Amino acid sequence: MIILTSPALHHRLLLWTCPSECDYTCQHVITDRRVSRDPPMINPIVQFHGKWPFRRILGMQEPFSVLFSFFNFAAHWNGMSRIQESIPAWHTLRPYYMLFGYIGLASWSFSMLFHTRDFPITEKMDYFAAGANVLYGLYLAVVRVVRLDQDNSQYRPTLRRFWTAICILLYTMHVCYLSFWSWDYTYNMAANVAVGIISNLIWTGFSIFRYQKYLKSWTAWPGMIVAWIILAMSLELLDFAPWNGLIDAHSLWHLGTVVPTAWWYS
Repeated sequence: MIILTSPALHHRLLLWTCPSECDYTCQHVITDRRVSRDPPMINPIVQFHGKWPFRRILGMQEPFSVLFSFFNFAAHWNGMSRIQESIPAWHTLRPYYMLFGYIGLASWSFSMLFHTRDFPITEKMDYFAAGANVLYGLYLAVVRVVRLDQDNSQYRPTLRRFWTAICILLYTMHVCYLSFWSWDYTYNMAANVAVGIISNLIWTGFSIFRYQKYLKSWTAWPGMIVAWIILAMSLELLDFAPWNGLIDAHSLWHLGTVVPTAWWYS
């Protein structure tokens, strides 16, 4: 028989209720019994509500995803400080780089919030912020490669406004589809992957062109960063039960993006 008491104060502050506390406890009772069964089961750890049973720490549902999301947040924060120190205020690309940082801060903030407590609203904010982060990466790639930030020709300001309007429209349609039509996980993943692939191809081509032109190692950095991110993203395909109930493939994907994020700002 399982005897439950009222959730601890720090759990109640994170909106753990008696039903959610019961759900959490029962998940781990079942998981522990399956793991300790003799003879052993082929797949002792199963998912509940479509998610692996994690061991919470300080009330956080997926503590290492929260921690690794914070590492990414810190990488953006430190990178934005480097931009302010190294790029003069008059440089036309500086506002675009700073906005990239702000969107990154928002994205990883919502990621920390979602992995701390999984509610429909925190999930939506995490997905919408991640989508904005991916789409802005494509927006910035085009601005940087084509140099739409400059006003030294008649067509660039018009193209910049056109490209900005397209990206805003695409993001608005994306959010509206998920919010009012269908909360479709497959579509959301496919949309982000498609945008990410296009962005990665642009940066890779840009790196190859610049390296062939200047033969400097730093010109290849964007392409190398893209390759790192692709390798890290492949961890998302490895959906395994969390080690010791703490670290799974998704959290490792968050960890894998820390270094290329910090590298990008260099």
